[in-house]
Amino acid sequence: MPKTSKFSQLSVQLGQYSHAGRKAENQDFYGASLAENYLLQQKGMAFAIADGISSSNVSHIASETAVSSFLSDYFSTPDSWRVKTSAERVINACNSWLYAQTQQSQGRFDKDRGYVCTLSALILKANQAHIFHIGDARIYRLQSGQLEQLTIDHRVWLSSKESYLSRALGVNQKVEIDYCSVEIYPDDIFILMTDGAYEYLDKTIILDVLTQHQQLDEAAKLLVETAYEQGSSDNLTIQIIKVQTISYVSNGNFSAEYQNLSFAPNLEVGQSFEGYQIQKILRHNHRSCLYLAYDEVQQSSLVLKVPSADLQQDQCLLEQFFLEEWVAKRIDHPHVLAVYPHFRPKNFIYHTLQYIDGQTLTQWLAIQKQPVEIAQVVEIITQVAKGLNVMHRFEILHQDIRPENVMIDAQQHITLIDFGSSSVKGIAEFQPQHAHRALGTLAYMAPEYFIGQLSSTRSDQFSLAVMTYYLLCKQLPYATDIAKCRSKKQLKTLHYQSIQAYRPDIPDWFDAALQKALQLDPDQRYEALSEFIHDLKHVNPEFLRKAHSHLMAKNPLWFWQSLSAILLLLIIVGIVAIYYPH
Repeated sequence: MPKTSKFSQLSVQLGQYSHAGRKAENQDFYGASLAENYLLQQKGMAFAIADGISSSNVSHIASETAVSSFLSDYFSTPDSWRVKTSAERVINACNSWLYAQTQQSQGRFDKDRGYVCTLSALILKANQAHIFHIGDARIYRLQSGQLEQLTIDHRVWLSSKESYLSRALGVNQKVEIDYCSVEIYPDDIFILMTDGAYEYLDKTIILDVLTQHQQLDEAAKLLVETAYEQGSSDNLTIQIIKVQTISYVSNGNFSAEYQNLSFAPNLEVGQSFEGYQIQKILRHNHRSCLYLAYDEVQQSSLVLKVPSADLQQDQCLLEQFFLEEWVAKRIDHPHVLAVYPHFRPKNFIYHTLQYIDGQTLTQWLAIQKQPVEIAQVVEIITQVAKGLNVMHRFEILHQDIRPENVMIDAQQHITLIDFGSSSVKGIAEFQPQHAHRALGTLAYMAPEYFIGQLSSTRSDQFSLAVMTYYLLCKQLPYATDIAKCRSKKQLKTLHYQSIQAYRPDIPDWFDAALQKALQLDPDQRYEALSEFIHDLKHVNPEFLRKAHSHLMAKNPLWFWQSLSAILLLLIIVGIVAIYYPH
């Protein structure tokens, strides 16, 4: 049986209350979504509060829309996304809709009459609280008797009595969202309040009420009534969330289906295994065994991937094995390996994967008798980049881009394989102890993995550029020196080796594109893979200007002598044309 760790489920107690107060209409809106089971593990729990502006007779629609769409749409985002990515995408989409409604209404000329509201949201996931804030509602945390305000009011005061919102949903086409995250502990209490409530409640009253009332609905109602009695003239809304237990997950919900399965035995050619006929051993290394198999029911070929004996003893690598199928199931793209659908009950731990009738780029490169043409390499890299781009849109890093993990078939179609080293941002949020562990192949890994910096899509870009370099000349741009560095100071001693040292036929601008993607500082690389691919296919004028500047700086005497010679030649040609016209 695989060793799987137990985990506690995140649980909270919730209390909430809202009242119109002295106004005829309540333009506040609030809501909560207490997810369960899979959604709870992947997305957490969400709470939101919104406050419409009194000058608009449609802001109550904005408040309700903001809260409702946030709570429903957040849970519909890909579970590979981080909380921050998911929430911000949803909030931005809601703002765009509200802004469009405002532009079609009388608020087009007076935003104070448009579909405008504030929004403050809290998401609890694993052992973290994620705060998203726009406007002047507030989110507090009560911890160990200390009340702390976690948000900053987006309100500008012109005088002691006159002020205006400096930030709100529905006002502009784009909205700036405040975000922060804090670690949570059992008995932490979060309080969300609109300004009609908190402006008339001091910390002492809030502490006394929360200390004396265990029923949070009663506490929320009492705080609203107290603010009303203190003279509040606005709508009043309060949400109170008390953390009861938090979730510490070491191997994530994606491995739940494996918990009652045994490790598969060594398989032999000709053996029947779970309805599959083993036809060939494709690969056997310290992490896994790959078998070509035949599905006797569906009458089709597939690949069985089984964890090796060594991997079975490493909990982190075993979790990565579980993650590999999780990733493959979520990405549907012609240049990314797909899972082979398995419809029968499993008794053992293994993956069923798409069979590709081809070879790895390592095998393909070994049989090339001549250096590979630049255009052919660029076409291969372009296809790999397409697969990587779709992974990156799901906030998944491959982290092991190398020729061995790329398949090429007879039609030159490229497929990216092996997600055993992948990092999923959404998974890393409840698996922090393994979030930045480098699992790729040293020769192709970006330097940030070795010096403790955070990885990013630019890390995959670096590996892709190393592979491009290697396919063209079978060499590495920094040899194997990067893997020996443990600090930025050591990295500064390294220098890029121009590919022209091995392939003089490669143009300067192409070499410059490689050099940019292979910068040791990730901030100096391309912002997007598409830019790298474009510069491999087209001459970047900026690279030509730099080449000319470099030439002049490297040998200014030769540069000016050459330029003078050219000018002299042009003068002579001009004189000849004048005195000896045709």
